[in-house]
Amino acid sequence: MKLKRIGHVAIRVEDLDRAAQFYQNLGMDLVWKDPDWAYLKAGDDGLALLSAAYEQAEPHFGFVFGDRAEVDAAYEQLKAEGVHVTPVHEHRDGTASFYGRDPDGNWFEYLYEPVAVPA
Repeated sequence: MKLKRIGHVAIRVEDLDRAAQFYQNLGMDLVWKDPDWAYLKAGDDGLALLSAAYEQAEPHFGFVFGDRAEVDAAYEQLKAEGVHVTPVHEHRDGTASFYGRDPDGNWFEYLYEPVAVPA
């Protein structure tokens, strides 16, 4: 497994709109906002804001892979090692990921992030 970088940190917030505005005021760009979560970026680094209604994962940090096959290989390897992992999920933006827990119960995400094509 060859990680490309740590791509984002996800935190729980009480008021999604207020938190998104706060981080935008700090200079982050709002990339995506749904009723239960939002995603902001500063350069290549991301911050996910999770509302209390968000059910996909708990607060976590996300590792990015540059190759989709590496996510599947990492999933199989971690599963074989007995690490708690969720199924791989294909996202609407072309990414794919799964969540896992470290030995202390902290959540992490392994995420394939395709290279953006210049417009």
